[in-house]
Amino acid sequence: MENDITYNQSGKQGAKSNGSPRRTVSSRTPAVEQNFGKLPPQAIDVEEAVLGALMLEKDALTAVADILKADSFYKESHQRIYTAIVTLFADSEPIDMLTVTAKLRSTGELEMIGGASYIISLTGRVNSAANIEFHARIILQAAVKRELIKISSEILREAYEDTTDVFRLLDKTEQSIFQISEASTKKNYSDMGSIMAQAIKELDIKRNQKDGVTGVPSGFSALDRVTSGWQKTELVILAARPGMGKTAFVVSSLRNAAVDFNMAVAIFSLEMSSVQLVNRLISAEAEIDSEKIRKGRLSNEDLDHMHKRIHKLTNAPIFIDDTPALSILELRAKCRRLKAQHDIQMIVIDYLQLMTADTGGKGAGNREQEIAMISRSLKNLAKELDVPVIALSQLSRAVETRGGEKRPQLSDLRESGSIEQDADMVIFLYRPEYYGITEDETGNSVAGIGEVILAKNRAGSLDTIQLRFIGKFTKFADLDSQYAPVPYAMDRPINTANPIASFESQSSLSAGTIRSKANDLSNFDYKGPNEEPPF
Repeated sequence: MENDITYNQSGKQGAKSNGSPRRTVSSRTPAVEQNFGKLPPQAIDVEEAVLGALMLEKDALTAVADILKADSFYKESHQRIYTAIVTLFADSEPIDMLTVTAKLRSTGELEMIGGASYIISLTGRVNSAANIEFHARIILQAAVKRELIKISSEILREAYEDTTDVFRLLDKTEQSIFQISEASTKKNYSDMGSIMAQAIKELDIKRNQKDGVTGVPSGFSALDRVTSGWQKTELVILAARPGMGKTAFVVSSLRNAAVDFNMAVAIFSLEMSSVQLVNRLISAEAEIDSEKIRKGRLSNEDLDHMHKRIHKLTNAPIFIDDTPALSILELRAKCRRLKAQHDIQMIVIDYLQLMTADTGGKGAGNREQEIAMISRSLKNLAKELDVPVIALSQLSRAVETRGGEKRPQLSDLRESGSIEQDADMVIFLYRPEYYGITEDETGNSVAGIGEVILAKNRAGSLDTIQLRFIGKFTKFADLDSQYAPVPYAMDRPINTANPIASFESQSSLSAGTIRSKANDLSNFDYKGPNEEPPF
């Protein structure tokens, strides 16, 4: 069939009319054509009524001040009038048609809004401010619609661009919608009676919770008694020098939350692959030497034991992402999806210094500024998703070069002081064994002891908690657990001249610890809880 084309008077192509109205082929995009000729959502008459009511009753502004902003009004003249009213209110000046007129005259805006006669006409449109709050919400709804149209138009335009980064556009879309939602949803004040009822209800819930844990349990009894669990909206920085067991600690904690308490958790492993991380979980859960798993030297008995023990782990709500050099933009998008789809209760990042900041191609300056941007973004993410975010961090080499005391300090946080500022809690891991220390000040053995040092805690006290570090299983446990300290290098002799040379890496993260002669268990092969510990 022949396609008949004609030209309209403007020279554009159109379909020949065969007795029917002629349709013109437009060069506009379908979305633009669909919206052509439409006015943005507005409520001019309601805007006039609200402004008139504000000038009639002196206390009317207090009812709408938290609902309306100047740009909530559609007409520019109404925006100027509302700004003048707010300014008078802030200066504790009376608000009426005379004072508003005088204010606009002093700023040179009176003629722009239509003169004094327009101000007078506004006050004649209403008799009182009885319904001003209801009318203000009508104005707000129209403003939200206009903002949504504006954002949609920007997204549409960028989506047609070939150079647009689609993932950055997705993140921009999510952020824009979230900002509109936050701006348009206002929290009203509550009276003491309703707040007291809510507080008592929460106390009743907390009373019935095990060990008084109100957040996500770490699974370590002594630590949970101090922190009450990992709390929502908090950014927790877990820092230590390499070899102290940061990953082992956080993996033990998320395993406890997911397996023992059935809470969905997510870990973003920028350093280790997902398989390496799962191998650690298997070693800790099945209590099989991580060296055997790493080298594949598992006997049939080991395999049978492993399959019996990892059933709960297989079904645990643990989500692992091992994307290298993960950016804040990607992290936010992934966490939002995990929160929406699986209601994750905790986020772990291993580790902070391997992340990249999103700067839109402008550059973030030096590395310290980039880390500062990342730490602020992680804190915002914790508040946005209402979950605790635990970020692992490296410490500077100042710990190693410092003479005497090797316990880390807040000043040792690497690359940025803003990490300390943004964090709600800063935790250091310290193992005396790593530095060849075999006894504490009172003469007690510190073999297999890991110290959890709470160096900053906005919501509680500062304390140091001792945990049992089980190197061969790459896990932490309560100090009074049934496990005995077992040195790393089970099959290698200690070089007494250079004990550091005797370290043997258990994984890509954990370095070996020095074995003290008092706890030389090199001939002991511990099989797990079914076998009696050596002491």
